[in-house]
Amino acid sequence: MINNIQGKIIVITGASSGLGEATARHLSQQGALVVLGARRFDRIRTLAAELTNDGGKALAVQTDVTDSRQVKHLVDTAIEHHGRIDVMINNAGLMPHSPLERLKIADWDRMIDVNIKGVLYGIAAALPHMQKQNGGHIINVSSVAGHKVRPGSAVYAATKHAVRVISEGLRQEVKAYQIRTTVISPGAIATELPDSVTEPDIAESVRKLYQIAISADAFARAVAYAISEPADVDINEILFRPTRQEI
Repeated sequence: MINNIQGKIIVITGASSGLGEATARHLSQQGALVVLGARRFDRIRTLAAELTNDGGKALAVQTDVTDSRQVKHLVDTAIEHHGRIDVMINNAGLMPHSPLERLKIADWDRMIDVNIKGVLYGIAAALPHMQKQNGGHIINVSSVAGHKVRPGSAVYAATKHAVRVISEGLRQEVKAYQIRTTVISPGAIATELPDSVTEPDIAESVRKLYQIAISADAFARAVAYAISEPADVDINEILFRPTRQEI
């Protein structure tokens, strides 16, 4: 059976750990050529070497998604090496929860810059190439928090809801170019994301929630499912969480 992943050129942001790393491994095992972007270059360089030694093809490009020029360079590197980009996965994100009354403005700015602008910069970098190719697939990462806000998560939830809105607008706009769009909203997944919480009491609450977290491999499989469907099937939205997660 053709899995529709073999030979595809797939760019992944936030690939140094968690969802991005697991997805890179899973897609590489299925024959994708992965181009890895993250701030922590040592990690993605090591990951790329590991995937290559295992018979895959991988490139590592140091990328801060808050800088549009770096995101463009990431995608342009994929084009230079492979001649095209088939899938853009805008995965980089952070989650420094806090009640609004604590006025953690620096954390608000970071979430907006990474979670919203980072996605927009990924779209801006990949879309012109996909329009020229008359095909491609853009996958954006939202969250269960993009569907339901809780106390302490207002700004994070707002950024992730924005990702859903941007993804739906993109879906409607790119039909003429045969471009597919998917937004994936995971619940509690075992990653470094809770480590970005800067308030000790909120961090403790998040750690308790994440005691039921499931493996990042669940996210990787969701990505593979969306990609592996035939070109005339557009999986627009996937929402999943641990079976034990209530909200």
